[in-house]
Amino acid sequence: MLLLLVALGGYAFYTVQRLDRSARAVLQANFYTVQLGQQMLRALDQMERPPSVATGLRVFRQNLTREAGNITEPGEKELVDSLAQNLADYQQLYDDSAAAAQRLSELAQLRRQTHRMVQLNMDALVAKRDFANRTAEQTGRYLLAFIAFSIIVASFLVLSVPEAVVTPLRKLFVSIEHATNQDFTATIPVESRDEFGRVARAFNRMLVQLNDYRSSTLAQLVTERNRASSIVNTLDEGLLLLDQNRDVLLANPVVCQLLNLPAEQLVGRPAAEVAQKNDLLRELLKPLDAPRRDAVVADAPLLTIAQNGEEAYYRLAVQDLISFNDALDQMEFVGQIITLRNVSDFKRLDLMKSNFLATVSHELKTPLSSMNINLKLLQDDRLPAGERQRITASIRQETQRLQRMVGELLDVSRLDSGAGIQLDLRPTQMRDVVQYATDTVQAQLADKHIRLDLQLPPNLPAARADVEKTTWVLINLLANAIRYSPVDETLTVSAEVVGKWLQVSVKDNGPGIAAEHHERIFQRFAQIPDKAGYRGGSGLGLSIAREFITTQGGRLWVESELGSGSTFRFTLPVS
Repeated sequence: MLLLLVALGGYAFYTVQRLDRSARAVLQANFYTVQLGQQMLRALDQMERPPSVATGLRVFRQNLTREAGNITEPGEKELVDSLAQNLADYQQLYDDSAAAAQRLSELAQLRRQTHRMVQLNMDALVAKRDFANRTAEQTGRYLLAFIAFSIIVASFLVLSVPEAVVTPLRKLFVSIEHATNQDFTATIPVESRDEFGRVARAFNRMLVQLNDYRSSTLAQLVTERNRASSIVNTLDEGLLLLDQNRDVLLANPVVCQLLNLPAEQLVGRPAAEVAQKNDLLRELLKPLDAPRRDAVVADAPLLTIAQNGEEAYYRLAVQDLISFNDALDQMEFVGQIITLRNVSDFKRLDLMKSNFLATVSHELKTPLSSMNINLKLLQDDRLPAGERQRITASIRQETQRLQRMVGELLDVSRLDSGAGIQLDLRPTQMRDVVQYATDTVQAQLADKHIRLDLQLPPNLPAARADVEKTTWVLINLLANAIRYSPVDETLTVSAEVVGKWLQVSVKDNGPGIAAEHHERIFQRFAQIPDKAGYRGGSGLGLSIAREFITTQGGRLWVESELGSGSTFRFTLPVS
């Protein structure tokens, strides 16, 4: 545009200057000659009057001299020379005082030649005017053409240059749109080295860096999301997450199983809408609108839900979610978490403890009542000596039973308090432990006519064990085996080396234990009734026995089937 304006202005200035020079030339040449010719004609008029002939002659000669120096047209020089010659002739006639007729004839000749000179310049003036007009018209046409060309070029520049400028901006805009939609592959083609080319290269580098950052950030987010999802999905508690509008944001597998609804029918839907067709969810949502929600939730009874044919107990908990809003610079409510905690084990433990207290009360009441009666009998002096001995033995037996029960309770109390089990680990001959334990239960064996089969290899190595605790475990296992074995059966005690372990087994021919109770019998207060309805002792013996063996680095377990007897095994490290 600048070059176009300079060219147009320069051409217009050149045209004006040329026309100005042409007009000046006309004024300086032909128009000046016309003026001189008119003065010469006036001088000739003076020369026709005798008083002013000399003055007219002098003026004519001066103007003719000036004309001789202003010859510009073809043939004008010949006319000037002819005028000079005729003027000389007239001067001669004037000096010779020739007749007036001769002088007038010569003045007429001078007048004609002067008119011819004036006419010659007038014709030239008209011709130059016509040429100037034609030149001006031609220049005007050229100027108009140049203006039209300039308008076309300017229009092209106005339309094309902004388009050329905007096209890279459009490409940049499209790339930014793709980037805002998380598509960092739409780079800008670099087609030049100007400012747009540098912007395109810088933007492409930014896209590469954003893509790398997004990839790394996305990988971290996916990892964190998977970790959080794994944590939530592996929780043994039911978890239901609601937003501020009480739409379900998350439901883990446990709560889906409890509600008997797949996650697809929960997530993204209003909780109130789902609760219309689900009684359990309706119960879970009730405390949310309570005036004193915390008190209502704390006082709410346990939810009893049937699972796999058994009753499971769940405790409801509700927690508000509060988050800090950076935009508003304040804390705001963003949702609620509803959790269902499985407290079935605690419920069963309460039931076990209740049963245990009832059993202990019964177990303590029976020997104490028996001892009270026997003591009253001993106070009778008429009682024979043999009967006194029998009553005394019965009292001693009941006392030992009470001591054993109190000892179990003390052991459990010690374990629960965190005091741990004090061990005296040393090389121990298992043959001696077995011998002492079997001697202890001889009376019980004889009472039920049970034969004892000992299978102890002669080269049995020593075990690294606590003699007292290990003997207690073996006595407890033998007492249980005797209790559940039928009369006139065989009880087998064996020991063998298994790798780096010494394994001791106690096998009976009792009713056996179902597979689903193999681990339960080692829990505290657990009691598995047999066919005869006998519920055993306190339910603490096997639990304490496993604690003793585990603390020594071994393992205690049972192998049994219903109707096939039971084999209790425990291992201890070889010394």
